[in-house]
Amino acid sequence: MKILVCISHVPDTTSKINFTDGETKFDTNGVQFVINPNDEFGLTRAMWFKEKQGASVDVVNVGGAETEPTLRKALAIGADTAIRINTEATDGFAVAKQLAKVVTDGAYDLVIAGRESIDYNGGMVPGMLASMTEANFVANCIGLEIDGSNAKAIREIDGGKETVSTSLPLVIGGQKGLVEESDLRIPNMRGIMMARKKPLNVLDPIETSDGTNATSFEKPAPKGAVKLVDADNVDELVNLLHNEAKVI
Repeated sequence: MKILVCISHVPDTTSKINFTDGETKFDTNGVQFVINPNDEFGLTRAMWFKEKQGASVDVVNVGGAETEPTLRKALAIGADTAIRINTEATDGFAVAKQLAKVVTDGAYDLVIAGRESIDYNGGMVPGMLASMTEANFVANCIGLEIDGSNAKAIREIDGGKETVSTSLPLVIGGQKGLVEESDLRIPNMRGIMMARKKPLNVLDPIETSDGTNATSFEKPAPKGAVKLVDADNVDELVNLLHNEAKVI
């Protein structure tokens, strides 16, 4: 079984986010980048298939040379080969088109993408990728078993879970639950050294156009000041909750 894991290069959630050029571009200065958490859950599940079922695992990213440390981390975790499509990831449709070419050329059986990336939260790439490659698709995937060419997936739905049966080729939009957080892997020294010798192939992008354009970004309003109330002053607490917070 050939598995391709899509890897997004995203800011660490502890990074301070700012925008430049009139709030139209993300400011990368001083920002630490990591593997998108939803993609990391998917990569960890792919490693299980590699170890238990002998699958091959490749990782792919759409981005510039600055994303290569993130791909190298995926290789250190255990992926066999990395692919970088040498163009900026500016739009979900364009990214899906670039990935579709890799999926088709590589004849992958299973494509694991994160449900969404934590930077722009578009949530559109996995579904479009499945459509472009004529593969089956399971969104919000929190469980996956493969038996030959058959697959059983569990997906999160409003208020519960749904179990579905499908077949390969398959694209999933994975998320937390696909594996447990305790199963996530930290690269060890041996993995890091091996990653330096593993292939990282850079591909030229195909011609495509963006379907959308970001015109501006706006950060959430800063949190208001915190008021502390003495534990014995119940009347003041009730007054603030009723007249200021208006929650009672």
